[in-house]
Amino acid sequence: MKKLLPFLLATLPAAAFAAPDDGVSQARLEADIARLVAFGTRHTLSSQDDPKRGIGAARKWAEAEFRKTGAACGGCLEIVLPETVVQGDRVPSPTRLVDVVAIQRGTERPNEVVIVQGHIDSRNSDPLDATGTAPGANDDGSGTALVLEAARVLSKQKYAGTIVYAVLSGEEQGLYGGKLLADYAKQQGWTVKAVLNNDIVGNSRGSDGLVDDAHVRVFSEGPRDDASEKARDAQRSIGGENDSPSRNLSRWLAGLGDSGLAVRQVWRADRMGRGGDHLPFQALGYPAVRFTVAVENYERQHQNVRTEAGRPFGDLPEAMDFPYLAKVTKLNVRALAALAGAPMPPVAKVMAAVQTFTEVAWTSVPGAARYRVWQRRTDAPGWELKPLAETPETHLRLEGVRGDDWFFGVSAVSADGAESPVASAVPGGAYLPEAAAKP
Repeated sequence: MKKLLPFLLATLPAAAFAAPDDGVSQARLEADIARLVAFGTRHTLSSQDDPKRGIGAARKWAEAEFRKTGAACGGCLEIVLPETVVQGDRVPSPTRLVDVVAIQRGTERPNEVVIVQGHIDSRNSDPLDATGTAPGANDDGSGTALVLEAARVLSKQKYAGTIVYAVLSGEEQGLYGGKLLADYAKQQGWTVKAVLNNDIVGNSRGSDGLVDDAHVRVFSEGPRDDASEKARDAQRSIGGENDSPSRNLSRWLAGLGDSGLAVRQVWRADRMGRGGDHLPFQALGYPAVRFTVAVENYERQHQNVRTEAGRPFGDLPEAMDFPYLAKVTKLNVRALAALAGAPMPPVAKVMAAVQTFTEVAWTSVPGAARYRVWQRRTDAPGWELKPLAETPETHLRLEGVRGDDWFFGVSAVSADGAESPVASAVPGGAYLPEAAAKP
């Protein structure tokens, strides 16, 4: 086998370095945030018919931006508007809910889908106040602007897999927009490779004055949400509590950071006691993570715009860090290009009980020319610096390796060097819903 590059190069697909992240425009991100704030409120229960104010006007603007991007790439974006009617604790009466979604179909494997999303709805101190001003610059104008900008940049190129750009509604009222899109993905029969949820990604100063513009946090679940009791029993016996596809996606994203922005992995599904639109995807068995700022400013989210004792409150653009938002956007663009260019991670399993050797087997995946087998100690946070082997086969026997002491995983590599994230060879390690994962 030819000499391998160091870890950060060896485990990243070639497409990551060819991604057009230099096309990300901070000026466009700022302009998009200003436009979103100008709608006054984007509360889910606000007007759907007012042409200038409220959620309806904001959604129509986002749709128009996607259509402009689609026209610029010769019609490469298909616009769909999944909708439903919701009611719940924060939606007192039945309310129409609409997601705005642009689909850039893959040229080789269009059913393999990576999703980037942010929510367009906003709120202030009272979650049921549908008429008061709720600018929502950072929460989540930042995520919405990121999604629109990613579409503008990535639509200039073609990818083997499909990229879905999604502007969601109803997050603040109960993650309704995320559930709507997750259900839509299932109805379409998509093979969802990854979901990158961006929610509050545009500030670097916390409410306590702490500043960190060098990191972005990525949250990921440990044991997978869709696991059956049988799978949980197997995991208790064999291990894998730290090896869900979302967790391995987080590890992979950490390798994409550059000197200007590093990924700080947070190994929990979301911030303590809180949630985001990636969670409905995890509930259906799809790999999903949340990007959010390194330090939150709680006085600049979910707050009425006001000043108390000389201290400003409210989610306004002046509290944001636009160079930081541009860095997070570039990281997402690199990740999307790499994921859309790479094959699916294989479904892998290990046979090692009561023997002095270990066998690793995995499924073949479309677009893969070869596979890399990885290992790590059971108490190690990440995969070893170099793969154990690289082979076109779908089986590897490791003589003298006692499997009790190790975890193993497999990544798929295309003919042009684009490499998938690692899929762990443990119960629940597959990048597929549990019912569909059969190694």
